[in-house]
Amino acid sequence: MKRSCLAVALILQISLSAFAQQPTATPVSKPAGESQRSETQVRSAPQGDDDVVRITTNLVQVDAVVTDSKGKPVTDLRPEEVEIREDGRPQKVTNFSYVALESPEPSQPAKSRDKPLDKTGAPIPPVRLRPEQVRRTIALVVDDLGLSFESTYFVREALKKFLDQQMQPDDLVAIVRTGGGIGALQQFTSDKRQLYAAVEKVKWNLSGRGQVGAFAPIGGDPLGGALGGDATDADPDRQTSDDIDQFREDLFAIGTLGALNYIVRGLRELPGRKSIVLISDGIKIFSSSDLSRGTRILTALRRLTDLANRASVVIYTMDARGLPVLSMTASDNTGGMTPDQIEERLSSRRSGFFESQSGLLYLAQQTGGLAIRNSNDLSGGIRRVLEDQKGYYLIGYRPDDSTFDSVAGRRKFHKLSLKVNRPGKFNVRMRNGFYGITDDEAVAVRRTPIQQLLGALTSPFGAAGVHLRLTSLFANDPKLGSFMRSLLHIRARDLTFTQGPDGSHQSVFEVVAITFGDNGTVIDEIGRTHTITVKGKTYERILKGGLVYHVFVPVKKPGAYQLRVALRDQASARVGSATQFVEVPDIKKNRLTVSGILTRGISPQAFKSGVTALSNQKQNSEDQGEERDPTASAAVRQFQRGYAIEYGVSIYNAQIEKASGKPNVQFQARLFRNGQPVFAGKQIPLDLSNQPDLKRLSAGAAIQLGTEMEPGEYVLQIVVTDLLAKEKRRVASQWIDFEIIK
Repeated sequence: MKRSCLAVALILQISLSAFAQQPTATPVSKPAGESQRSETQVRSAPQGDDDVVRITTNLVQVDAVVTDSKGKPVTDLRPEEVEIREDGRPQKVTNFSYVALESPEPSQPAKSRDKPLDKTGAPIPPVRLRPEQVRRTIALVVDDLGLSFESTYFVREALKKFLDQQMQPDDLVAIVRTGGGIGALQQFTSDKRQLYAAVEKVKWNLSGRGQVGAFAPIGGDPLGGALGGDATDADPDRQTSDDIDQFREDLFAIGTLGALNYIVRGLRELPGRKSIVLISDGIKIFSSSDLSRGTRILTALRRLTDLANRASVVIYTMDARGLPVLSMTASDNTGGMTPDQIEERLSSRRSGFFESQSGLLYLAQQTGGLAIRNSNDLSGGIRRVLEDQKGYYLIGYRPDDSTFDSVAGRRKFHKLSLKVNRPGKFNVRMRNGFYGITDDEAVAVRRTPIQQLLGALTSPFGAAGVHLRLTSLFANDPKLGSFMRSLLHIRARDLTFTQGPDGSHQSVFEVVAITFGDNGTVIDEIGRTHTITVKGKTYERILKGGLVYHVFVPVKKPGAYQLRVALRDQASARVGSATQFVEVPDIKKNRLTVSGILTRGISPQAFKSGVTALSNQKQNSEDQGEERDPTASAAVRQFQRGYAIEYGVSIYNAQIEKASGKPNVQFQARLFRNGQPVFAGKQIPLDLSNQPDLKRLSAGAAIQLGTEMEPGEYVLQIVVTDLLAKEKRRVASQWIDFEIIK
């Protein structure tokens, strides 16, 4: 992989002449009126001081879910009807409230919302959620370090069903594999395209602790134990082999918990209540054959649950093995074994199965979640988790001074319990305890520049100390192959400039950019310190319009990629970060594909004067005496009402008609707001003049925004139709977000 090219004001090298086709102006009508959502629909938790589960010297606050005998949530409890205890001692409740997360079902069912406008049409682009719109934040964690080959298939199908039928528009979701690198913790998103790409990468990890089946077969296997088969009693090395297998199992279990720890730390930065759904074939704490083992795993579990409690993260666990067969199976080989030996192995299988569920039970019980096991309906299990996310109580009390005392240099683990003093039978689920460490002590402060940059780079959520906007475009060139070209806009007024004696202004900042592959491995990376010195009008211009970096990354293999960028202002130590997901298709499959969308804004005066060709942008602007609006550039994409948006794309692998030797392609622009279409342009036949490569066609046009369009975030989608291709592969699309400002 070649090194990325990172330079200030690097000229974008996508062929703009390809986008010079005379555009067609089409007015956009005012969006239809949109219903206003109630406050409870868009809030994931109260926004006041009481919305955080926290531990301080003055307050211990936890959340709890209370259900009745039929499993229905109880929402009308009063403070005097609950009793909370710390280490068995009753505590006086000082804070008490119920947080409702449930919102009414959307007027459109999930299937109809996600369905294309027609059977072969382009999908509707996703909605980019604002923080106040998020109702649920869910991390679906697939323990590929511990899944069997059989379980992996069913997990993948359950995740697809969740995306197709259960995920709501205001859900923020991440699909994470425990066997991935730091890049595997994808940015939480509502973009199903990104989530589907993550599901496709859920595969059996041959290097993990999972076997082909849910259990190791009794007797040997043709690969000499490579599949985890049991050794026979006659094997003199059986004890040594068992010890190695046990050590390997413990090692991968610790790896799974380490991945969960990392995810919880990322979730800690979000407000309100979050949830993790761990899907695994089990985590064993103790073994009946060796009661001395398990201390290391139990310690890791306790630290993880304490971290989850402080971060207000509820962990749900699902046993992916479903309802297993614990008796003899066709894969077992009992030849030469006595009945007692067979029964011994079956007994070991049964005990091992129940022991492997202990870690999953512990995680759920200690964090207030559910442990879903012995069920073959994984999709139903995920549905139970979603139904459990309807609301919870926040209960706080003032702790004793001794709560945070050290014993032999270590802080004590304090157990919590909650009792409902109301007639009837109730089920209470809450955090079962915490270490006597305050939140301020538990949160590590990032002091060094490297720590600050890496913290922003590895977090699934962008840092906003310096405002960054990242735009990544996929394209393909016959010589370079496929590549990603990204535009990073830096808001210059967030940087610190010092004035020199000659009147110049200087700023120093560090930039780190890393490209991750679909398995979390680092594909490309770069880190530099930049010093910029500007004077006079140049200084005023960058304060107004910002700076733009261009990052070029060649891509050898198709797949899903992430570019993560972090920037630190050296003088103020403010940090900003941004993440972009790009799916690079396989051009060699000869399927219709569309590149990323290049855009720019044109003022109404310039648009009427014919200043439209992207390739002649600079010259035409000078001819018309027009000063370009920096916010309307491809990097920022903030357009005023009445502006025209000029766009350009490349179209790959259009079919060629044998008789004429030419393709027959049309393209269309569509606008969406909040997932709803507000405008659909006409189908424009592609002009085949000045097209040097019929396998890499260029298309471009413009649409003018209505002067009465409401300000806000929109999505521009370009839909390309190949009239010569088969019906199922006739349509391809790309989309890009933009903002309308007053």
